[in-house]
Amino acid sequence: MHPVLKIPAQLYDAYIFDLDGTVYLGDELVPGAAETIKALRRAGKRTVFLSNNPTHTRDDYAAKLTRLGLVTPVEDVINSSMVMVNFLRRELPGGRLFVIGEEPLQDELCAAGFELTDDVRRIDAVITSFDRTFVYRKLQIAFDAIRAGARFFATNADRFCPVPGGGEPDCGAIIAAIEACTDTSVEVVVGKPYVHTAEAILNLLGLPPERCLMIGDRLETDVKLGLDAGMSSALVLSGVTDETALEASELAPTYVLRGFDDLIPSGA
Repeated sequence: MHPVLKIPAQLYDAYIFDLDGTVYLGDELVPGAAETIKALRRAGKRTVFLSNNPTHTRDDYAAKLTRLGLVTPVEDVINSSMVMVNFLRRELPGGRLFVIGEEPLQDELCAAGFELTDDVRRIDAVITSFDRTFVYRKLQIAFDAIRAGARFFATNADRFCPVPGGGEPDCGAIIAAIEACTDTSVEVVVGKPYVHTAEAILNLLGLPPERCLMIGDRLETDVKLGLDAGMSSALVLSGVTDETALEASELAPTYVLRGFDDLIPSGA
């Protein structure tokens, strides 16, 4: 066995899969994903899917997985938009929001009853997200609103989103721009690896964390979320994290896998 690999010797009751870069890249499933996830389902294990990317709705993700051959109900998908809606309902009910984010996130917030506005005098909170339409005007409104007392929340802190051939700057870059000009740190990030997403997963599954396995290709989001929540975690080396990055990290995944084929113990 390769010296860095750590292969599971047991099956778990539930498997939580990161999507972008783990289950698929672009419009293609990664090798072994379909076979492994179907085998887990046949064994009666729960399989749910998790994304920090709010540029698609949960329905979009469920439809994509189904189209790629993994029939998935929307109830088995969690994204950072859903977690943000739940957080704001508790933290800022009826809040008026300025959203730096794309249409799916805006639509979900509107559907949840929040008012979206770019009137600096009326903004209760700035919501920052992955936004490929980010322009200077949005930065100016966020700057003015936060300096006038608006709160500052973010869906996720990913520095980039993996895409075929490279990546796209993600919410972490926009957070950094706002923090730099306002001299104000983001108050809460709800996506991976933070507690709000871990709570959403465990509430969905209704299982204790030790019976769950979090699988992903990023140490700082997927692995950290699992470890912080008391779950086991599996890093898949077929994504953005290589062996060099793993060896340099203070985070130690429970398991390290070459790919999906290593996820199910032999003989299980």
